[in-house]
Amino acid sequence: MTAKVDLDHITIILVQAQIPENIGSVARAMNNMGLRRLILVNPKNCDLSRVLKTATGSSVDIVEEMEVFEDLKEALGPSQYVVGTTARIGSHRPARTHPRRLAGDLIRISQNNRVAILFGPEDRGLSNEQLRYCHTLATIPTAKFSSLNLAQAVMIICYEIFLVNREKMPEVLPRLANKFELEGMYEHFKTVLIKIGFIDAQNPEHWMLNIRRFLSRLPLRAREVRIIRGVCRQIDWYTEQLEKLRKENKET
Repeated sequence: MTAKVDLDHITIILVQAQIPENIGSVARAMNNMGLRRLILVNPKNCDLSRVLKTATGSSVDIVEEMEVFEDLKEALGPSQYVVGTTARIGSHRPARTHPRRLAGDLIRISQNNRVAILFGPEDRGLSNEQLRYCHTLATIPTAKFSSLNLAQAVMIICYEIFLVNREKMPEVLPRLANKFELEGMYEHFKTVLIKIGFIDAQNPEHWMLNIRRFLSRLPLRAREVRIIRGVCRQIDWYTEQLEKLRKENKET
């Protein structure tokens, strides 16, 4: 049987959307390509009367079922794989994939994992802070002017997912760790690395960014996250024993 992207496991997330009509147009683009799950995070304007002007026909169902969160981290909690879209690339946001390649990768990833695809606000896109939650970054190739309308960008990604569902792709990827599990691991990892002096306590997120990028390339399964946290707990215990020994020697 030919594997396909599990569309029920794909969620489009709009972060701080500013124009209600764009939200409606995104819902329509998703509906055209067979995607149903839409989440808004801290929208700046979600006037439903304006949203519904562009979410025509059965796209209204997507608007009625969409979820709204105040916090991105909370919205991403159930997701095991997160894709950030960006038009700007650089040392802090290296482009790793494009829509067609991403769509192919999602066939095996989406079978056992919930996938979130993030789109930033219309005027500036996703911030570096928001992109740090992502396993990979996708950039839509353009000629000279790289900025796309929000709904256009969503349509291109959704269209490539729609097309790739007609093709035969490789094996299914097992369930990955979700963002709750990953963020807990990164916080634990950061605490331990500060404790042993591996990273600078004054600016730990700067050093953690490279670690996040390295581990996101794998990507990690839930069992592997538990192994890393087990190592962190052992380091915690060992450093505590050394500290106790140091104090005992100092007292004697």
